[in-house]
Amino acid sequence: MQFTALQIATLIQGKIEGDPDAKVSTVAKIEEAGEGTLSFIANPKYEEYLYSTNASILIVNDSLEITEKVKPTLIRVKDAYSGFAFLLEKYNEIISNTGKVGIEEHAHVSKTATIGNNVYIGAFSYVGDNAIIGNNVKIYPGCYIGDNVVIKDDTKLFAGVKIYDGCAIGNRVIIHSGTVVGGDGFGFAPQNDGTYRKVPQIGNVIIEDDVEIGANTTIDRATMGSTIIKKGVKLDNLIQIAHNVEIGENTVIAAQTGISGSTKVGKNCIVGGQVGIVGHIQIADGTRINAQSGLSKTVAEPNTALTGSPAYDYKSSLKSQAIFRNLPELQQRLFKLEEMVAELTSLLNKQHVKENQ
Repeated sequence: MQFTALQIATLIQGKIEGDPDAKVSTVAKIEEAGEGTLSFIANPKYEEYLYSTNASILIVNDSLEITEKVKPTLIRVKDAYSGFAFLLEKYNEIISNTGKVGIEEHAHVSKTATIGNNVYIGAFSYVGDNAIIGNNVKIYPGCYIGDNVVIKDDTKLFAGVKIYDGCAIGNRVIIHSGTVVGGDGFGFAPQNDGTYRKVPQIGNVIIEDDVEIGANTTIDRATMGSTIIKKGVKLDNLIQIAHNVEIGENTVIAAQTGISGSTKVGKNCIVGGQVGIVGHIQIADGTRINAQSGLSKTVAEPNTALTGSPAYDYKSSLKSQAIFRNLPELQQRLFKLEEMVAELTSLLNKQHVKENQ
């Protein structure tokens, strides 16, 4: 499938510099692009490829300055990265739109379930009693939808997703393979004999609109009430969200992060990979937590940057790291200062003895 520069520019509201009839049929990274490919430049460190690339069309920022002749047709937009991402989204919709509708053989759908229009339910999927499935929902093979689950319009569940009883999924949510929503929270009461008694987890999980959840992520149901993932949240693969956690709007969390029970994460936060967060704390809006950090207390100040374990202010951490790297040199300087102090003390003592003779 081919697209012209004019078609692309019209779609992303860009300005063309070059041949509006230039055609592309695929996309590629700027350093690997060849004839007939579309690419982009958003990061200044890739601008060197602007004059050597064989791409036919490049999406670039309005602010990019051209110092010599370029081969590709350029399409200038305010934000090249966002423009290219939008195009990839539309391209993916085209190539992945199989038009699948209906219930495949060997899928089980309860007679009491409500199924919307243009729904696809793949083979070996299970839809429980009183479940409500909205319009244009895609449920790929091997999914489990428990009793009383609500899934709203245009949501997509890839193969092997499990949604436990009573959970609610919003509009335009994407959940990737192997993810479990609504499993029991980790609640066990210690007994006098050293054993543990399971605390029933009777709440649910609520996932609001426009959330995307990566593969093999787990979101536990609340002990009571709801674990809540608010609208616009993006969760990577292999994340653990414990019972009664709340993730604020448009927060993004990278892989292998674990959030303990009843913690409240604010909106527009950025959490790096392999971060550990203790339970029963609050994290202010706009907080940024560096990868492999361990957060053990509430973050009250919005837009704080944290790193380390235990995590603390990012700038202070960098200063501490610089000092740590210089410790051997500082140690030698300290030894020399101690020697000088000892010599001065000896001289002063001798002078004191002479004065008292």
